Amino acid sequence: MGNFGGMGGMGGQVMRQRFLTLVHGDMETIKLMPNTYAEAEAIAREWVRPPPEASFHLRVPVEYASLQASRLIHGPWLWISSEETYQIAAQGVHGLRIEIVTDAPPPPEEEPPPPPPPVLEMPATFNLELSPGNIIGLETNCSSDDFDMSRTYDGTVVAGMFWGKLEIIHEGDTHTMEFTGTRKDESLPNEFFFDQRVMTKLAVAAKPTTARCHIYMSSPEMQYVDIVLGLHSLWKFGATWPLVEPLGDHKVKFFVRVHPGGALEDITNQAVVSSLYYEAMPDTSAFDPSSYISPYNGFAMPVGDFIPHISRVLDTLGLSLQTRTHFVSNNIVAFMSHRNIAYRFMSPSRLTAAIDISVSMDSCAFNRLFLLFKGVSDEELAEFAGSGEKEAQSFDWRDTVGFTEAIRDPQQNRVIETSIMDCT
Repeated sequence: MGNFGGMGGMGGQVMRQRFLTLVHGDMETIKLMPNTYAEAEAIAREWVRPPPEASFHLRVPVEYASLQASRLIHGPWLWISSEETYQIAAQGVHGLRIEIVTDAPPPPEEEPPPPPPPVLEMPATFNLELSPGNIIGLETNCSSDDFDMSRTYDGTVVAGMFWGKLEIIHEGDTHTMEFTGTRKDESLPNEFFFDQRVMTKLAVAAKPTTARCHIYMSSPEMQYVDIVLGLHSLWKFGATWPLVEPLGDHKVKFFVRVHPGGALEDITNQAVVSSLYYEAMPDTSAFDPSSYISPYNGFAMPVGDFIPHISRVLDTLGLSLQTRTHFVSNNIVAFMSHRNIAYRFMSPSRLTAAIDISVSMDSCAFNRLFLLFKGVSDEELAEFAGSGEKEAQSFDWRDTVGFTEAIRDPQQNRVIETSIMDCT
C-alpha cells in the first residue's frame, strides 16, 4: 500500500529443510536432520550427555517413520542401531522423531535469565499548591523497603519518567499522602500534566493505523515449516503471536510444525495455535491508506448491510465457516464504530509489494485476503451512489484476489491469510 507497490516479491517458495525431533522423557529439542546415523547418534548424545556406563538406545515410533519402514516393522518402534536402519526410517519423510531410551537423567533445562534488580528508590518532583495561585516545587526521593517501583501490580516491568499527583490529606495532627500517576512519554513538555484517565484516552486515540493479519496453514501430513515475512520500508511490525524470530528491521520468521488438522505447533515458544498472528503498521506520514478506497475500486453501504455482505463475500473467496466467523466476530467492534463502511480487497501483486510472505512447503496453494475499509459519513456515502450494496452483491472479487479452487483441496498444502485494516 502506497506503498502497496515498490518492493520486489520474495517469490512465495523457499528451499525445504528437514528437521530431527529428539525426545527424552518429557523433553524435546529440534535439530537439522543429519545425513548419517553416526551424526544423529552424536547429536543425541551431545544433548543428553549420558555417563559412559549408561545404556543408550534410539528408536522411532512406527507412525513417525517412513512408509517403507512401517511396512517392514512389526511392533510399535523401529530401533535405530545402524546406518541401514537410520536410512530406512528417514527415507522420504520431512521430519523424523527419534526417542532416546537411556537410564541417564534428562538434560537440565535452561535457566531463565535473572529478573532485573528491584527499584527501591527514585527521584521525584511535586508541585505543591499552598494556596490558590501559590505553588512551590518539592524535590525529593521516593523510597521503599520492599516495594519494587519498577513493576505494576501484575508484575510488568516498566521504565521511564512518570506523571503523577501527590495528595496531602490533613486530619487534625495526622497527615497522609497518596500518590497516583502514569508513565510519561519523553516527547511531552515538562509543564504538561495528565491524570491517568486522560492518558488512557490519549493512548486509545493515538493508536496507529494497523493491519491485523492471521495466517492459517494445513497439510495432509505433519511437517516443519518456516514462514518468513518481509515488509516494505514504509511499513513496520507490531505485535505477533507466537513471538517471532527477527531477521532484520523489516523481516521476521515463524518456525512451526503443521499438523493435518490445521493445528500449528510453534517450536520456539512451545505454543499450539490455530493461526499465526502479526500486525503491520504503515507510515501514514508518507501516504494516506484511506485514499486507496474510492467509488472506482470499492463499494460502500450502511454497516448493518455490510456485516452480512462481507461474510458472504468471504465464503465465495474460499474461507471456511469457522474462519470467516472468526474474521467477522474479531472485528465486529471496529465495524460497529462506523455508521457506514467503504471497502475493497487488495490484489496479490500490490499486497506482496507491501507485505511479502514465503513458506517452505512444496506445491503450496496460497489465498491472501487483505480487506481495506474505512468509515464514511452519510454525505460521503452519496459519492458511492454507483458503488453501493446492489453493485457489491454482483461484483466478483475472486479475480481481483487471484482465487484458486486448490485452496479448498484438503490434499494440498494450503496457506490462507486474512488481513484487515481500518484506515479511517
